[in-house]
Amino acid sequence: MVVSGRVALLAALGVVVVAVAAPSAGGVVVVSAVVVALALLDAALAGSPRQLRLERRGDETVRLDEAATVALAVVNTGRRPVRGVLRDAWPPSAGVVAGSDRSAVDIGPGGRQTVQTVLRPTRRGDRRSDRVTVRSFGPLGLAGRQGSHSSPWTLRVLPPFRARRHLPSRLSRLREIDGRSALRVRGQGTEFDSLREYVIGDDTRSIDWRATARRGDVVVRTWRPERDRHVLIVLDTGRTSAGRVGDEPRLDAAIDTALLLGALAARAGDRVDLLAHDRRVRAEVARPAPGDVLRRMVDAVATLEPELLETDYRALAAQVMARAGRHAFVVIVTGLDSSAVELGLLPVIGQLTRRHTVLVASVADPRLAALARGRGDADAVYTAAAAEHDRLARARVAELLSRRGAHVVDAAPADLPPAVADRYLELKATGRL
Repeated sequence: MVVSGRVALLAALGVVVVAVAAPSAGGVVVVSAVVVALALLDAALAGSPRQLRLERRGDETVRLDEAATVALAVVNTGRRPVRGVLRDAWPPSAGVVAGSDRSAVDIGPGGRQTVQTVLRPTRRGDRRSDRVTVRSFGPLGLAGRQGSHSSPWTLRVLPPFRARRHLPSRLSRLREIDGRSALRVRGQGTEFDSLREYVIGDDTRSIDWRATARRGDVVVRTWRPERDRHVLIVLDTGRTSAGRVGDEPRLDAAIDTALLLGALAARAGDRVDLLAHDRRVRAEVARPAPGDVLRRMVDAVATLEPELLETDYRALAAQVMARAGRHAFVVIVTGLDSSAVELGLLPVIGQLTRRHTVLVASVADPRLAALARGRGDADAVYTAAAAEHDRLARARVAELLSRRGAHVVDAAPADLPPAVADRYLELKATGRL
């Protein structure tokens, strides 16, 4: 049984009555008995919450930072009306909008009422509803009954894909590179396109000497990038991906990078695969249909979380070699921590670069540059020295990776997705994929 604030008001009124009309122990007992009797009678007349039937419907997926609505239909199968309060419980990360999880209900016998809960999640992944609790009060509103129901519902929170705003400009550049606009790529490529007259600045290696001899003018071959290349995006979900830059873990920026590159490569006609790995495979997308790449990638990475363990780069390299064919563009989004890379990635990167074009992308912390400029006091100087040491270590690791044939992109979270997309377009335009 539950009681409301009206019981306290009724008891206070009884105190006044006893003080005025019957200031004695007997008066206190009588008034107390009346209050308890009224509360018990009210609770007995209240409708039973256990005779409610619940049905859910509403949004099943939502992007992070957007709002979702889940409706709960409540049907009273009992013979008494249910009047009271309903609370729809969700975990804190589901981001229940204040006030929307509690609703007043007034459902007659056989009646039906629908309540809505508005959610604005604060984290990616699956958010599952908890219990639905109903308090039903009697006609006097003094006391009532309480019961809980299990009404499961799962809301999948998808990555926000903030880098989507960079896609139109990169698609425009892709059309230029691919020859679908007036501009033709001048330079080395992999697929012959057409012949045209030589102009100053053209690569002399592109001169077609036979056609030059026939025409009497110097002509060169133009090329367009090959299509149907294999792009394999690898997300490192080990401990370095858990480090936070700003308000988000590095893994979120890595996911944004993968989505932008995947969408761009799919539009370029390339085959896109995804692999998330630390010591084992956490998620994968293999051979999606060209029009289904982005949807499958978003669904695969929605529930990814960083794992607090060291990444097994040898196992990661083995997975890459097993999935990539004769030649692929392999993008590994990982950290540039000197200890982890020198002991893990460096020993195996040569194995990958001998067969594939490899790009190592990493999320940099923009605060390091600001800290490195600190000179205010002794603490600031020591902090600046540590920040500069870290920056130099990252630069040295990037140089070691470059010497072994890998391309390296190290940028802040907001800058990493477009930087990786630009490097992909650059490699595609120069025929190095």
